Amino acid sequence: MHVPFVDLKIQYQNIKADIDRAIAEVIAKTAFIGGEPVKSFEEKFGALYGVKHVISCANGTDSLYIIMRMLGIGAGDEVITVANSWISSAETISQTGARPVFVDVHPDYYSIDENLIEARITPRTKAIIPVHLHGQMCDMERIKAICDKHNLFLIEDCAQSHFSEFKNVRAGLFGIAASFSFFPGKNLGAYGDAGCIITNDDTLATKFTMFARHGALKKHQHEMEGINSRLDGLQAAVLSAKLPYILQWTESRIKNAQLYSKYLSGVDEIVLPSVRPQTKHSFHLYVIRAKERDALATYLNGKGIETAIHYPRTLPNLPAYRYLGHTPEDFPVSTGLQSQILSLPMYPELTGEMIEYVADTIRLFYASTKGR
Repeated sequence: MHVPFVDLKIQYQNIKADIDRAIAEVIAKTAFIGGEPVKSFEEKFGALYGVKHVISCANGTDSLYIIMRMLGIGAGDEVITVANSWISSAETISQTGARPVFVDVHPDYYSIDENLIEARITPRTKAIIPVHLHGQMCDMERIKAICDKHNLFLIEDCAQSHFSEFKNVRAGLFGIAASFSFFPGKNLGAYGDAGCIITNDDTLATKFTMFARHGALKKHQHEMEGINSRLDGLQAAVLSAKLPYILQWTESRIKNAQLYSKYLSGVDEIVLPSVRPQTKHSFHLYVIRAKERDALATYLNGKGIETAIHYPRTLPNLPAYRYLGHTPEDFPVSTGLQSQILSLPMYPELTGEMIEYVADTIRLFYASTKGR
């Protein structure tokens, strides 16, 4: 049996009529940059998510950069973020001129360890960017309290946590603003790069919009120097066509995760993902910790099961951040996870038969290694 890591083809086939109609309408109107398709998606996403302003942009990376620039973060400042994430969470800090300050991950939930944050705050700290990794929300009450205590901006990185919740509040609604990615493989994904910012702050929403559109709200009326970061009409149309299905898809991911945990229960060589109490984990990824991880991944691939590693090297261990002078021992949890974490196939259209096959194959691998 072949089990792809993500299957965007089956998703397209299931809603083909909606996608094809949405794309055809954009082509018929030649609304390729801005216009009604973009405005419509922003309004629909905001209404469904429960937020006042949605500012679309070219990708999730840009959304983080735009937020920080418009909050005035720059040279001489520090921004705290998590050690294990995609590089966008950190490189955008550097792009503003500020310095990324890393915090190790929680040993159970793999998101930023709230207990270690305050020790990393200095007089230069301006913001904290928690990353809701894998679809698992951070302890936002703790982090918001820290931000309030130290007068810091709280910026949420929600690239992997569309419609996740912590104590019935959705990811992105705790801070001053939040970043979303609609990369094709995300829970809500475009057919190319796409992203957005959400905020309930009217003034910031105007500044975000202006900066992302060359510093102008109206063409040729540039009130500042900005950047070119626009969501194109085709991507907006695709996202609008998918949006009515996202809540159903989220529930399917949760059910699939529950099936994985059921079928993998009792396999002593792996650690199943923990769900933080009072959270709704949207399971962008289903990540296990596994003994002999690399051998297991090779074995699964040989049986037609695709896997991935998120991420093979924790950020401060990358050459890009060598200048910060860290050693792997500075981040013992995330460094240790590098050789253990393995992301199994996860998407709404996974069947119970596929999940059972993955679990049975993992059991077979470890049965074959006993006594070696």
